[in-house]
Amino acid sequence: MSLSLSADSPAVPDDADDGVWLECIECGETFAPFDDVRYTCDECDGLLEVRYADLPTLEDFDGQGQGVWRYADALPLESGVSIQEGATPLYEVPRLEESVGVEALRIKHEGMNPTGSFKDRGMTVGTAVARELGVGRLACASTGNTSAALAAYGTRGDMETLVLLPAGKVAAGKVAQASLHGARILEVDGNFDACLDIVQDLAARGEAYLLNSLNPFRLEGQKTIGLEILEAFQADYGTFPDRIVLPVGNAGNTSALYKAFRELVQAGSLEPEEVPKLTGVQAEGAAPMVEAIENGADEVRRWDEVETRATAIRIGNPVNAPKALPGIRETGGTAIAVSDEEITDAQRDLAREGIGVEPASAASVAGLRKLRAEGIVDDDERVACLTTGHLLKDPDAAAAAGAEPEPVPADTEGVLEHLQN
Repeated sequence: MSLSLSADSPAVPDDADDGVWLECIECGETFAPFDDVRYTCDECDGLLEVRYADLPTLEDFDGQGQGVWRYADALPLESGVSIQEGATPLYEVPRLEESVGVEALRIKHEGMNPTGSFKDRGMTVGTAVARELGVGRLACASTGNTSAALAAYGTRGDMETLVLLPAGKVAAGKVAQASLHGARILEVDGNFDACLDIVQDLAARGEAYLLNSLNPFRLEGQKTIGLEILEAFQADYGTFPDRIVLPVGNAGNTSALYKAFRELVQAGSLEPEEVPKLTGVQAEGAAPMVEAIENGADEVRRWDEVETRATAIRIGNPVNAPKALPGIRETGGTAIAVSDEEITDAQRDLAREGIGVEPASAASVAGLRKLRAEGIVDDDERVACLTTGHLLKDPDAAAAAGAEPEPVPADTEGVLEHLQN
């Protein structure tokens, strides 16, 4: 199956269910969407994508409410387990826009979702499909945000939730969320990729329904990020953004946005040349996607040792790379690695605009700065940067990046004297 922007709309196979089916991106094998639990192709183990017989245009979404389920015509089910996710703000950042030196810069802040990250968009669809399939236990490996979303949406849908976390490598705010929402938390003596290996094995044995982004239904919810960005830019500027810059961990968002844009092209709502350049940013200590892009490789080499203070993207084996690499290349985008120091500087820049994000989120702005300095991004571009998680996801990192408290006496005169120093 071609992942090209110019690919024709797929023929509807016999195993489609109400115009929806699963298709392997490697060999093209098709499957009914809800008859059995599957995450990869039965024939070649390739990644699956959800396909639709009828693809909506942007105009078809008018007057349909707010949030992820506003786009139900582009999703596999009509409704889901919802906590009013989506419809996140696209902030103006005039000082940052001037400092970076682009024609327009907007920040799509996914930290304003119910559990504080973009993961909620995927979970509202993923848990709805789990209910459709009749499974009881949901599971994920996580660097934190997935576990928080899984726990919240799982308990909302009255399902048991199990999360595997790399011991000592997950921000406290995220562990607290999963705990409070009632997940069973297992701390693994290994990194995120080891956790994912275990969860995939549990899923293969039928012990749990996997809701990492390997699950193709998860990405259907996440593609609504791209639809919201296009609609907002069109409303504000009369055109679409030239580029979308986003942090890359497992590369689910890159894959999801590319799928959203491919479907709009197939529906006749978007010309191929109007598709924004998808530009991925990774931390230098966890940059296998950047390595693949720079080397012109068709596959990502797994990094067994990864380290960065941007815990949400501390991933060495992005499972969605086969979907994301074509997305970056076909849209004329690129990928770049940034240092932890550059990430923290960008986190402070966003904070000065009143936008609080966790470190991984700030990678998008750090990457845009670096690309602009290298002349890869032009000064006449209109750019959207995706920030994926809220500042309070990682309060320790926020405190470390911010100003130190100043001790003062317990009286007004003492405070005034301190302020004059």
